[in-house]
Amino acid sequence: MKYRKLGETGILVSEVGFGAWGIGGRTAGATSYGDTDDAQSLAALRRALDLGITFFDTSSAYGSGHSEVLIGRAVAGGRDKAVIATKAGYDDWTKPADFSAAAIRRSTELSLKRLGTDYLDVLQLHNPPSDVLSADETREVIASLLAEGKIRAWGVSAKNPGGAVEALRVARAPIVQANFNMMDVRVVTEGLLQEVIRQGAAFIARTPLCFGFLTGTIDRSTAFAAGDHRAAWSRVQLDNWIDGARDLISAVSATPGREAVLSALRFCLSFDGVSSVIPGVLHPAEAETNAAASDQGPLPPEIVERVLEINAKRDFFVSPARAS
Repeated sequence: MKYRKLGETGILVSEVGFGAWGIGGRTAGATSYGDTDDAQSLAALRRALDLGITFFDTSSAYGSGHSEVLIGRAVAGGRDKAVIATKAGYDDWTKPADFSAAAIRRSTELSLKRLGTDYLDVLQLHNPPSDVLSADETREVIASLLAEGKIRAWGVSAKNPGGAVEALRVARAPIVQANFNMMDVRVVTEGLLQEVIRQGAAFIARTPLCFGFLTGTIDRSTAFAAGDHRAAWSRVQLDNWIDGARDLISAVSATPGREAVLSALRFCLSFDGVSSVIPGVLHPAEAETNAAASDQGPLPPEIVERVLEINAKRDFFVSPARAS
């Protein structure tokens, strides 16, 4: 496993991390990946640690805190070996967001308790609106949490790349997170990575497998489990991703499954400014495949360019996305 700087925070992270939305389990509505098994989730977390994956990205909203509880159990006795990033703003998908200073502090305290730790490596604001980014009370509560040692760094998990650019320019966020994958290259085309590099910030690439579609194992016969957020997407969007994934996997000379996953992760790791890519993990075998992407290194430049050229000619995004 290779490691990269998390911008100028002084924190080093595995370039392949662990996206922990799925292990939170089923939540109300189409807001998760369905039911999960805690024993399997813990096995996946521990296998990731064994493989040198140190960066774990979660949120107080994932499983209404259950994802954090599992991470806390997995790193117990070895907290210093993990870099934990969580989020504040949404504590439960059934409730409206709250970015008041009191809510951010309360969310941080509850996350610390669930994780069984006295500090967070990174606290991210979860899809904050513009007025939150520019508010004095936001800056003040973040500064207080830093001074108290309850967080080591902060950032913004943005709803889209444009929101991440805004976080960099308005709030000088040292860390930003947004979607980035072979069917969503807006971080490149909208200048986000360029701005990240210019400011010396860190970028965390989420959804590198485009919600599993870039594995090439989802087809028109796939039935999503109850609660799976993918069931809420339009049929047109699902079919577009299924067809698009097939074409892109072929373009990078991969086959569905392990090869496709490795190519998708290596694509994201091919760009300067990316500190870590955080594919979702539900099973130990997925952690093993993901970790192998670091060993293989970035894709050849000509393959990366081929993917970008396909995106320039084709629209892979045809309906509003549900936030992650």
